[in-house]
Amino acid sequence: MQKYLNIYVRVVDRASDYVGIVAMYLIFLMVGILLLDAVTRNVINIPLHWGIEAAQFTLAAYYFMGGAMTIKNDDHVRMDLFYGKYTRKGKDWIDVATIGCLLFYLVVMLIGSISSLEYAIETNEKRFSMWNPSMIPIKILMVGCIGLMILQTISMIIKHISDLRGKKIA
Repeated sequence: MQKYLNIYVRVVDRASDYVGIVAMYLIFLMVGILLLDAVTRNVINIPLHWGIEAAQFTLAAYYFMGGAMTIKNDDHVRMDLFYGKYTRKGKDWIDVATIGCLLFYLVVMLIGSISSLEYAIETNEKRFSMWNPSMIPIKILMVGCIGLMILQTISMIIKHISDLRGKKIA
């Protein structure tokens, strides 16, 4: 059983890293889009109707795709009134409890995002703007990334419970 847990944790951690690295480069894409929009609007006086919305979609993709890596690397915001004073075992217990709450939240978000994706597909949902882009691709990305965050959350629970049992998972 320990072997399969190790494999699960390794695969999910690697997937989170790959998706997170792609997300890091989306910032450059977003800056490029905004720079192109600024130059075409202010220098050559040809406004791009899709520029700002494309940058907004890129930023949304950046947030979704960076979530799993943030959980994996423990880079999220933590309110640390007492946490720093606990022993390693105490921190593991606190982390299991809070990660359980995170898992509940992510499952609720996944249910809502699947519902939103189904609606977008059924109605061919478009954003009401001059560019009028489809909402389906960003909603597919949202569902996939929330799913990856759930897998990463389960990986973190496995790591903390293994630490509590004295069986380190790498």
